[in-house]
Amino acid sequence: MADDLHTSYMHASDAWRTHRKGCPPCGSGQPCPAGAPLYQQFADLQTAYLRRIREQGGKR
Repeated sequence: MADDLHTSYMHASDAWRTHRKGCPPCGSGQPCPAGAPLYQQFADLQTAYLRRIREQGGKR
């Protein structure tokens, strides 16, 4: 399960970065309608992943 969260987080990060590279509004910090959900998914998964790491005392 831990690896699933990390994998999901990394996939969301990749999707957001790929979109942001090709999207001028997202690249300038103003997410477009397609980019906003990608960013939100990335941010939510990042928060969940970091919370789990803190709860485990930094162990992965």
